[in-house]
Amino acid sequence: MPEWLVEQGIGEDRALCINNGRVVAARIDWPGALACGQVENAVLVSRVRGSPRGRARFASGEEALVDRLPADASEGGAIRLEVRRPSISERGRTKLAQARPTSLAPCPAPSLSEALLASGAPVKTVRHFPGHDWEEIWGEAWSGTHDFAGGSLDFSTTPAMTLVDIDGSLAPRALALAAVQPLCEAIRRFDLAGSIGIDFPTLEAKADRKAVDEALDSALGGWPHERTAMNGFGFVQIVARLERPSLLHRIGQHRVGAATRLLLRRAEEIEQPGLLLLTCHPAVKARLKPEWLDELTRRTGRQIRIESDPALAIEAGFAQALSA
Repeated sequence: MPEWLVEQGIGEDRALCINNGRVVAARIDWPGALACGQVENAVLVSRVRGSPRGRARFASGEEALVDRLPADASEGGAIRLEVRRPSISERGRTKLAQARPTSLAPCPAPSLSEALLASGAPVKTVRHFPGHDWEEIWGEAWSGTHDFAGGSLDFSTTPAMTLVDIDGSLAPRALALAAVQPLCEAIRRFDLAGSIGIDFPTLEAKADRKAVDEALDSALGGWPHERTAMNGFGFVQIVARLERPSLLHRIGQHRVGAATRLLLRRAEEIEQPGLLLLTCHPAVKARLKPEWLDELTRRTGRQIRIESDPALAIEAGFAQALSA
């Protein structure tokens, strides 16, 4: 039976869904911003005249788009809102969070563990994930690529949708069919949702396109979504409910922040005794919050030293123990 393993990291929570020893899905959560399920009083800062839509500001200063506004809601007035979707950064812009008026009592957003438990899945909190699965998934989300036998998937987040380009050395029909299972696995491992456009090789024969459609139906079974049939140019669009940023959005669009959190995770995994030295790019060093370093000290019981190296890649920071 699938089970979610959750790491409560510094600056982020991470989750892997394990089924028969394989990672079948992943999630990531960065606390601190508006999140799905959060209920809070806010101020309506603007409203489109004659429309149920507007914009509200929460106590943190973060703003959200609001729909289903009642007729008597006025600019400058207080309004209780439930966050339905957090803000999502895309190439060239950031989509504001979305919220709706509610009569529910104020409450924080559920943690990653609480959200997974609410879905009915078994959840186990662990200090560290077994093996190197997280680093592998993180690396794929960082590069936006996933290789499979005979080809590769290239993921790109755009303001309109997440696009997936399929390329490889196989014949078009064979390449399209070979890509289906890795594609559907990557969608779950990257926690993708919203609008997803997939550019398969062009298949002229209707029977070939139908074969790919049937393979997609099988591989996406049990995952709630809607999908178009493959058109004559090999394009397929998948639409699923969007409730949170995917790993591609978190890691790919917030690269310094993602690399900083990965460095802290690597530091927590050091087991050798001694002073803990973190070596990283200067941009990562600048992003290390004092409270994160305090938490690292508390968790490891070590003195922390940080050195920066501009020759290091952003994602290449490492930790090591130094003897006195």
